Amino acid sequence: MSTTAIRTAHNLVTREPYYQPVGNEIAVFAAAYHNQLPVLLKGPTGCGKTRFIEYMAWYLKRPMVTVACHDDLTASDLIGRYLVKGGETVWVDGPLTGAVRHGSICYLDEVVEARKDTSVVIHPLCDDRRLLPIEKLGEVLTAPPEFCLAISYNPGYQSVLKDLKQSTRQRFVALEFNYPNAELEQTIIEKESGVDAAIARQLVKFGHMTRNLKGSGLDEGASTRLLVNAGKLMASDVSPVVATDAAIAQALTDDDDMLKAIHELSRSIF
Repeated sequence: MSTTAIRTAHNLVTREPYYQPVGNEIAVFAAAYHNQLPVLLKGPTGCGKTRFIEYMAWYLKRPMVTVACHDDLTASDLIGRYLVKGGETVWVDGPLTGAVRHGSICYLDEVVEARKDTSVVIHPLCDDRRLLPIEKLGEVLTAPPEFCLAISYNPGYQSVLKDLKQSTRQRFVALEFNYPNAELEQTIIEKESGVDAAIARQLVKFGHMTRNLKGSGLDEGASTRLLVNAGKLMASDVSPVVATDAAIAQALTDDDDMLKAIHELSRSIF
């Protein structure tokens, strides 16, 4: 059995998550849900994809289960398997099977990280059939209208070996996410971290400067998530330069030259 990072609880989001829309993504997702269409979220790390799904689960009043996909994640991890419990062999549903049975939103985060056999599992759920075959049980589940499959991936990390096949992509309604504009990002940082407007504005400026380094030594610039993390440290009386070094620079790279460059950017702003 592979080691998986799966939250299997089907949680009803009872408290409205903080989410600031950047376009018409709420209306599009809601329309896809009501038409029983699966949804693909694509965008860079830390731009708000997971928070958006949590918000939509609250908005639609549906429980959700999140699967953090990784290299060892197999189809059996999603569907389920027989396990020995108390001297007996019993079947245990995987998170995808449980979501189908409960009519939950199932979110496969960074789906391209999972093994290729997982795409075979989700394909029948992503067309008019909305079926989940469970070969080991000799059972085929029909997804109820309330069930929704959502997946995400970061196009910036695409490669020949880790890409979403057209046969999979074209089964989904796709929503593209990116970092919010400067004004909205400042609002998010203020709300999420508790810093004042001046500090939030400086963090936004710093974030944009690191994003300009993408492709020149950095794979990714500072995400909104990292800027919020730095803001939280600052709100707890950590100095801005130390906070940006710990929450942003060290999270982005291990390269000494890039660490020095980001440190200097921080000193130039704060």
